[in-house]
Amino acid sequence: MTDNNERHLLKARKVRFDLNNTALHWIPQDPLASYMTNAIHLLLPEGELWFCRVYNKALPMVSDAELREDVEGFIRQEAVHSRVHTKAQSYLQHHDVQCEPYLEKVRFLFKTLLGEEPLGQRWLQWKWLERQWLVTRVGIIGAVEHFTGILGQWAMDNTSWDKADPVMADLFKWHLAEEVEHRTVAFDLHRHLCKTRLGFYLSRQLLMAFVFPLFIYFVFTGTRFLAAQDKDAKVQKIGRWGWLKMTREMERCGRRTDHVPAFSFLFKATLRWLSPRFHPVHEGDTAQALAYIARSPAAQQAEAG
Repeated sequence: MTDNNERHLLKARKVRFDLNNTALHWIPQDPLASYMTNAIHLLLPEGELWFCRVYNKALPMVSDAELREDVEGFIRQEAVHSRVHTKAQSYLQHHDVQCEPYLEKVRFLFKTLLGEEPLGQRWLQWKWLERQWLVTRVGIIGAVEHFTGILGQWAMDNTSWDKADPVMADLFKWHLAEEVEHRTVAFDLHRHLCKTRLGFYLSRQLLMAFVFPLFIYFVFTGTRFLAAQDKDAKVQKIGRWGWLKMTREMERCGRRTDHVPAFSFLFKATLRWLSPRFHPVHEGDTAQALAYIARSPAAQQAEAG
């Protein structure tokens, strides 16, 4: 992976987080932002394991040695991310949050719709279709990683979580720092597997048209799902918000408090993706991300063994 012509080895950090004393509203006096971020604990574990499965299958097709090494590092990091967020589901359950109905939707997405045999169809056993489906899924990961990368840089620049629960803040900021660290890998792998520049460009635009609304759908649905279980009747109303209301409130929350990124931040990032000259190396600061990892309490503890 390159940034200012420098390259370093991606490594997995075996971090641990003790959330036993973390409040459900871990961002004080902001249940919307707390639930919008907590929804990530439900979405990511299955998704990141899916990333690993797809990339392990794509590895034999990677002819560039440095890219292959980056992909292997990416897989190791994503496996740790999945484990950490899976354990965070216990934190939600500790607060009497039922996770299973939402998790069923997530499993359908990654195992049934985006699995080896989507919706149970077996036509992908033809070799050329199997390869195309694999490249398509690599491209979907590339589009998703665009958002995780720009959210990672947002988190590196963000100071609004300084008064939030320090353990949960470190969990998200460590994870997002690693997203900045490996932000070019998915894009580069998709480009490597596409046969032409035009095919790569058209493919990533079509896939972003699928990924952006799907990403927003799962974030908003997860937020409403969690808020609907809150013990405060006023907070429960978030669970009944429509899409337009949710978009407006996310924008308002982002602009007023910076506890979550504004919706317009995500939309503008999507517009940048449209450029034929786009590359995610320009979407973040690797040195800044590594500096956060170096001072992250969980990462320091993992480094110490």
